[in-house]
Amino acid sequence: MSEQSVHVVRIGYRLGRDPRITTHLGLVSRAWGAKHFHVFGDEDNKLFSSIEQVNQRFGGVMECHHQKGLNRWLKNFQGSENNGVVVHLTMYGEHYKEVIPNIEHDRPLAIVVGGAKVPGEVFKISNFNVSIGTQPHSEVAALALFLEELNSNRNFQPTFENSKMVIEPSADGKIVHMKNEFEEE
Repeated sequence: MSEQSVHVVRIGYRLGRDPRITTHLGLVSRAWGAKHFHVFGDEDNKLFSSIEQVNQRFGGVMECHHQKGLNRWLKNFQGSENNGVVVHLTMYGEHYKEVIPNIEHDRPLAIVVGGAKVPGEVFKISNFNVSIGTQPHSEVAALALFLEELNSNRNFQPTFENSKMVIEPSADGKIVHMKNEFEEE
């Protein structure tokens, strides 16, 4: 199976209030294989530096962009050029485990993660309005659960090329391999 192009779209970003949660959304996106992270809202020149540093150390590439014109961007994403699918994560949607099997594998996917106020038009534009649960919860948790389920249904494991560091799973300590260890083998 070819890798699906996954875009995570953070809307309603507020400078001074949302940097940490938005950075965590970017890191979760990257860890579960998204290659694109789009932020709509206030522009923040420092926002993407943590993600860039993680890319440099742990490999992989995730492009990060500030965007304007949310509705236009979403409609263009769905348009004839991209033919993309828009999934909006909201506690008012259909349960994610029921929706994920209906999302086509061969089309680009934009996962919209809201902020304090989501414009009503996002609900109308989205191909799927999807809930993780019907109680208030963290958008980071919702994104992680959605991406985990999406990836497990497709037997997809993200790979991270050009890493300088690789963490080896361990039950009782930290095992970190540096790039030079791999070059000697």
